[in-house]
Amino acid sequence: MHEFIAYLHELFELLGPITTRRMFDGHTIYHQGLPIGIVYQETLYLKADKDHAGPYLALGLPQFTYEQRGKVIGLPYYQAPECALEDREEAAIWGRRAFESALRMQARQSRRKASAS
Repeated sequence: MHEFIAYLHELFELLGPITTRRMFDGHTIYHQGLPIGIVYQETLYLKADKDHAGPYLALGLPQFTYEQRGKVIGLPYYQAPECALEDREEAAIWGRRAFESALRMQARQSRRKASAS
């Protein structure tokens, strides 16, 4: 797992620096302080809100899910396409999409908190 995480730092070089933090059985990938990806069982999943889920769905890439109390829970992350794992320019494109999704999701959360106050 450590080698894969080190590789991701190189892969996303054109996007800009990423940081990683251990999470349960995997890692969370951050860019500019926002979560843009998850690594679980050496598979990279990138954040995708409703506006950016289409390309993943069109490629037939699975959403990250887990089971809790007999229910399958889906998180807004989709398996990264092979092209993004093999090419730094593609990684930067898909990473930017994930970052844009993270920004929009953060803005929605901020608006919800503001309207709840």
